[in-house]
Amino acid sequence: MQQRSTKTLYSYWNEIRGARSTPERRDIDPTRIRDALAHTFILESGDGLDFNFRLAGSHICATYCRELKSRPFSALWSMRDHDALETLMRAVTEDHAVALVTFEGSTERGEKLSFELALFPLRHNGVTTSRMMGGLSALDSPYWLGIHPIVDQRITGLRLIWSDDKDTVTPEGYRSAMLDDIAAAMNDSPSAPMPATVGGYSARRYAHLSVIDGGKV
Repeated sequence: MQQRSTKTLYSYWNEIRGARSTPERRDIDPTRIRDALAHTFILESGDGLDFNFRLAGSHICATYCRELKSRPFSALWSMRDHDALETLMRAVTEDHAVALVTFEGSTERGEKLSFELALFPLRHNGVTTSRMMGGLSALDSPYWLGIHPIVDQRITGLRLIWSDDKDTVTPEGYRSAMLDDIAAAMNDSPSAPMPATVGGYSARRYAHLSVIDGGKV
């Protein structure tokens, strides 16, 4: 985690969940994360598959130069990344992992900027498939950010962080399955990953996707 807002959200999410795998939506007190609110969003879903923005912070809306409330989260992403993104989100909602994603955003003018995205599981009305908290921050502040909207974005790396009390399957086994799914989604072979380095971490590259083995932070 590179951005202060991401670290703030992760620390707060970890604190309020306690010994649970995920906290309740009602546990969130916005005043406790006021410094990160502009970079925070909440997603909601009626079927556990398609998520829309329930709310989005001012910096996030400025990044896309539009209000995001009620808009589909998947609409931000190119079709080539939809399968990989859906696999990640299932790990968040079904296995209560935190997903950390880096992506490159582009404007219509060809300007490019790297971003950090985090997705956190939440429990709402007894289920973990209807709400999700997230954070999104740019890794730099060019003059055009907030003036020229991001219109295309491409995943460049990901990491899954598992809760301490995960006991359904081993993280190693689930990560192996994740890699197979993601590699298939990228039309690549899981048997021949290319070595890579992302943010100082050793990674494996499948097509344009760099996968960093997750762990506790």
